[in-house]
Amino acid sequence: MKTDIQIAQEAVLKPITEIAAALDIDADELELYGKYKAKISDSYMEKIKERPDGKLILVTAINPTPAGEGKTTTSVGLGQAFGKLNKKAIIALREPSLGPCFGIKGGAAGGGYAQVVPMEDLNLHFTGDFHAITSANNLLAALLDNHIQQGNELGIDPRQIVWKRCEDMNDRVLRNIIVGMGGKTDGFVREDHFVITVASEIMAILCLADDMKDLKARLARIVVAYNYAGEPVTARDLKAVGSMAALLKDALKPNLIQTLEHTPALVHGGPFANIAHGCNSVRATKAALKMADYCITEAGFGADLGAEKFFDIKCRAAGLKPDAVVLVATIRALKYNGGVAKADLNAENLEALNKGIVNLEKHIENIQKYGVPVVVTLNSFVTDTEAEINFVKKFCEERDCEFALSEVWAKGGEGGIALAEKVLETLEKKESHFKPIYEDDLSLKEKIETVAREVYGAGNVNFAPAALKQLAKLEELGFGSFPVCMAKNQYSLSDDPKLLGRPVGFELNIREVYVSAGAGFVVVLTGAVMTMPGLPKAPAAYGIDVDDNGVITGLF
Repeated sequence: MKTDIQIAQEAVLKPITEIAAALDIDADELELYGKYKAKISDSYMEKIKERPDGKLILVTAINPTPAGEGKTTTSVGLGQAFGKLNKKAIIALREPSLGPCFGIKGGAAGGGYAQVVPMEDLNLHFTGDFHAITSANNLLAALLDNHIQQGNELGIDPRQIVWKRCEDMNDRVLRNIIVGMGGKTDGFVREDHFVITVASEIMAILCLADDMKDLKARLARIVVAYNYAGEPVTARDLKAVGSMAALLKDALKPNLIQTLEHTPALVHGGPFANIAHGCNSVRATKAALKMADYCITEAGFGADLGAEKFFDIKCRAAGLKPDAVVLVATIRALKYNGGVAKADLNAENLEALNKGIVNLEKHIENIQKYGVPVVVTLNSFVTDTEAEINFVKKFCEERDCEFALSEVWAKGGEGGIALAEKVLETLEKKESHFKPIYEDDLSLKEKIETVAREVYGAGNVNFAPAALKQLAKLEELGFGSFPVCMAKNQYSLSDDPKLLGRPVGFELNIREVYVSAGAGFVVVLTGAVMTMPGLPKAPAAYGIDVDDNGVITGLF
C-alpha cells in the first residue's frame, strides 16, 4: 500500500496559473511562490466582493481517537466529488503546524487519494505565513521588554505581563521560563512563557481580519500587560502596530493550491481548535464563497471544539451562515469510544458500536441546536462490516440527519460521489436556520456555562477563585460582550481525556481566563489543557528524511 507522501509525489500537478484560470483569476492577480503555489492579490479580493455567495458547507467530526477520523481527507474528497458531478466547488482549509508534523498527529493535507498538493510544501514551510506570525508575535514581546528596560514610561507591572512569546514547534521546556538573566543591560528578570504559534493571538487576528485596515485595528487592541494601576497596556501603547503589520502584509493574503484531482483549494491560517478558535481565515472563506457555487471548509478536532467555535466565534464575527454540516465518523472510532482497545478494532463488534455511538449522537444533537442540517458520513475502512454500516445508517436516519458512506481515501472524488449527492440533496430540501448558541449580552460566566452544559453535557461548572477574579476584571474592562473561546482537551466532551463516549453530569473545571482583545474573544482554559504541546516519546521527526536528490521521505 502506498503512503500518502508517495501518492502525492507521483501526482501530476497543473501549474497554479491553470487552476486560477479555471476560477477566472488572471495571472497578474496572483503572487507566485514557485510553479504550484500562489497568493491571491488584494486587487482580486476587492474585485469579487460584489459577487453573490455560494453555499457554505462545514466539515467537522466526532471526538478524535487513535483510530483516526479523516476530517481533512473528507473535505478534500468531497470537493473532488463535486468536480466529478460538474459542480463548481472550492475547498477552504487550514494550514498545518510544524508541531504535529514532527510530533504525533501528522499534517493537514488530507490522505490517500484525497489530498491537497504539493503536500510536502504545505506541511512544512509553505508560503511562510506561520514564520511571519511568529515574527510579529515575538517583535511585540521584544518591544514590551525593551520598553521596560528603557525606563518603563507606561508603568507596566512586570508581574502582570500577559503577552507570551511563541514558536511553531512542540517544545515543552519553553512553557515556563525565566528571562532577563545576566547583567543590567540584559533586561529585568521575570517569569515568561511560550505558546505554540497556532495558539498565538496574532494567528487568531490574521484569521479573523477582513483586510489590512481591520488587521491593524485588531493588532492595536492586543492587551500585552497591565500597569501598576491595573489598567490594560496595548500594542498601540507600545507603538508596535505598524511594524507588526509590515511583517504580516503578505501572510494576510490567502494561498491557492490544488487537490490531486485539480480542485482549487484556499489554504490559509491554522489555529488549533483545542486551544484556539480552530478555523481557517475569514478572508479565505469569504473569497471561496465568491469564487465558486460551493465552499467546503473545516474546523479542527471534534464538533464540540472546532464546530462550536466556527459557529459562535467565526460566523458571529464575519456574518457567515453555514448551509449544511458534514459530520465525519468512523466505525473504528465509534467502537473505540465503546471501550474496544485499538488492537481489536478490526473485528466486528455491534455491542461496542452501540455503546460508543452515543458520542456521534451528542455531536448530531449539538449541530441541530444551531439550526443547521447535518449529513453524517462514515469514512470507510476495509474492516467495516455491512452490519456495522447499516447500524450507523439506521441510527442517523432515526435522528433526522442524512447518511452517506465515504470512500475518498481509497478512490478520491469517485469515492465521495454518494456523499456529495447527499449534501446536494440536503442543501436543496433542508433549510438552514443558523443561530449561535448564546447571545452577546449574556455575561462571560453565563456564556461559559452555556457551552459547558449545552455542547459538552456538563452538570456543573467549577470556577477556580483566580478565574472568577479574572472574569470580574474583564467584565469591568468592557470585554463582557465578547464570545468565549474554550480551551479543552480534544479527546473527550469533558475536560478529562479518559471520559470517552458521552459523559453526562460531570463537572467542568475552569482554571484561567484571559482576553484576546484583538481577536475579539475571551480565552477560557479548562482542566489541564496546554497551550504549548510537548513531543511524544518517539516523535514523527525520527522517521523524516531527505535523500541525495532532495526528495523528502517519511512525511506520513
